[in-house]
Amino acid sequence: THAVIGTRAYGRDPVRVAALGRAAMQGLIEGGVAPVIKHVPGHGRARADSHFELPIVMSSRGELAERDFAPFHALRDAPMAMTAHVVYSAIDPVHPATTSPIVIKEIVRGAIGFDGLLMTDDISMKALGGPLGQRAEAAFAAGVDIALHCNGLLEEARAGAAASPELGGVSLQRAEAAMRAISKGPAPFDVAKGRASLAALFPDAATV
Repeated sequence: THAVIGTRAYGRDPVRVAALGRAAMQGLIEGGVAPVIKHVPGHGRARADSHFELPIVMSSRGELAERDFAPFHALRDAPMAMTAHVVYSAIDPVHPATTSPIVIKEIVRGAIGFDGLLMTDDISMKALGGPLGQRAEAAFAAGVDIALHCNGLLEEARAGAAASPELGGVSLQRAEAAMRAISKGPAPFDVAKGRASLAALFPDAATV
């Protein structure tokens, strides 16, 4: 994979990835933070940095389903997910997942079974082409609920916002469900007990 993924990935074994992802997701919820699983349906095989260019994954659909999609399927009850600006040539050789109705509907909503709030990765990234408004329109047409624009350029943000529909219908229901996941707020946390537990897990690590 490309170095941009690096330690952002939990590993190579789908079962281990799903277990670690589940632990992180539950920890965030207990801390009052709604987790986002990303980047569906898988970014680990990408050999290019989607901040700067469009990665193309050539693996077969069967191989992707067995390994790459599996952790997302295991975590399909997550409140939110983020798409990948990656082309999966065996599924849609033309469009990256973010703007591909085939990937969104057949894979993310279908095979993976995710029905939570689906957001794009940053639509200002260079993996996507065309004006910002067209990028947003293509993502919504593919089936995402929310388009993210993250580079802080106001004119681009205005173009993206102008092309974005008001949150409503099933997308609003998904957003409300995501917020309900953290509606109880942070769970009580015993700092001293937490430090002791961490020290037991990593006895050779320095304590801050």
